[in-house]
Amino acid sequence: MKKVFFSCSIAGGRDHAHIYEDIVSYIKEAGMHVLSEIFADKSLTVEDGTKHKLGKKLSDEEIRKWDLDWLNEADAVVAEVTQPSLGVGYEIAMAEMLKKPVLALFYKDSGRRLSPMIAGNPHVIVFEYSDAKETESAIVNFIKNL
Repeated sequence: MKKVFFSCSIAGGRDHAHIYEDIVSYIKEAGMHVLSEIFADKSLTVEDGTKHKLGKKLSDEEIRKWDLDWLNEADAVVAEVTQPSLGVGYEIAMAEMLKKPVLALFYKDSGRRLSPMIAGNPHVIVFEYSDAKETESAIVNFIKNL
């Protein structure tokens, strides 16, 4: 089974956390294993971002290692990029360096502008959506092409 690293804002804010769970569900329904499924947990807060799924508090170094291990293990990355996040940007750059395909999902009615570093990156597929349900077809198509 192929594996996906799901990237989304944690420390940068959880404004779009209500959508993350839907996105992870669509990835799983498309037959992929989501390594970072914990990120979609609606109960995960900015303050909880230093805990892993077993509740153990992790240091910044442990979190970085954990995420990089998942990125290395993944076949592809699906990132929700509406909420600006330094970590998500870093993960996308690392995925590009590792030659992992990246799908970036951006809520176009957010009132924000997607960073040109993502929007203008030829190694990133950007899909703009108005409703979370619209991301399902983009995810399915992305996964079909892996």
